[in-house]
Amino acid sequence: MSSTQIAATLAAFLLALPAVAQEDAGTPPEPGAPAALDGLGGLQLGENDPQVDAAMDKAVAYLLTQQREDGAITDKGTPTAMTSLSIMALASVGVTPADPTPEGTAMRKALDYVLDEKRVQEDGYFGRDDGSRMYGHGIITLMLSEMLGMGANAEQDRLIRERLENAIAVILRAQSQPKDARNQGGWRYERDSKDSDLSVSVWQVMALRSAANDGLDVPPEAIAEAVDYLRRSYDSPVARDGTPDDRVSGFTYEPERGNPTYAMTAAGLLAMQVCGQYEDPRVTGAAEWLTARPPQWKDKWFSYGTYYYAQGMYQRGGEFAPAAADAVRELLLERQEDDGSWLAENGSERSHGHVYATALSMLSLSVKYHYLPIYQR
Repeated sequence: MSSTQIAATLAAFLLALPAVAQEDAGTPPEPGAPAALDGLGGLQLGENDPQVDAAMDKAVAYLLTQQREDGAITDKGTPTAMTSLSIMALASVGVTPADPTPEGTAMRKALDYVLDEKRVQEDGYFGRDDGSRMYGHGIITLMLSEMLGMGANAEQDRLIRERLENAIAVILRAQSQPKDARNQGGWRYERDSKDSDLSVSVWQVMALRSAANDGLDVPPEAIAEAVDYLRRSYDSPVARDGTPDDRVSGFTYEPERGNPTYAMTAAGLLAMQVCGQYEDPRVTGAAEWLTARPPQWKDKWFSYGTYYYAQGMYQRGGEFAPAAADAVRELLLERQEDDGSWLAENGSERSHGHVYATALSMLSLSVKYHYLPIYQR
């Protein structure tokens, strides 16, 4: 089943979903008419792009070849987290677990794998069984939130909600651990960590925001504290009124430690907007910082960073969106392997395997489909 056919299948379902009020989400910037993408023959965001569609079809087919008998989709470690990334990648091109297709069957089996009681502790924590810790727990929780109400049947829907509610409670408890002012509001690799970093925190923020959009009980103060942590991770002195002194800068791995990077700046850019902070000067500053430093294939954490870059610049809109889409398309399409997969070449990610890089590449290229609710403007 092609990406175009899958897209048509999901479109009616998505249109039937009720809009969720986001009282604290603010108003996204007016993107205006998207500019033509350089080098794409005048293609615009959201328009038909046969090359991307074909690449996604090949990538979907590859992920299905990596599914084990137990339902996991993985070729390296942390199978629950990798399977969850793969589920989101499949969903990003319109696959649902109820589809009467090989793709739909694969997603249903993958969800069953993640939902199995063997993958999760009694208190709702997913990060122990596969060793992915809070990093993986955030990915899994985000996936469950994005799949809420889209299960293959009533029992799968019930389990998604049950596991999601418990997983959100784990994230909230981890955030409430006593921390100093610099680390307050964030997360790190262990549930009882007394410090925080942006890499782990962004997954938790995305999961909380997605769950709040679903109508789950997420205290507004939890989101507010997370946003404060994100702001402290922006590399700039702060004026008395709380605004950054540096108009253009990036986000850093830890607050007040300097050295903004491509991956962390892209992560901070998307997370701030997902939390409704469209008008925060840090958002514009990060987008301009990234524009001056476009992604390079061998960048450290390229796959991870480009996932955030593609989605974050799309959220930003205006001239940022088509320029980023052009850059991502050019970098990824020419490096897709014959079997439909990707494999990162930077030293930080190569050992994570093909499933990891393929799922993130799909999420980076699937901006044009607009299916996952968390990434919609």
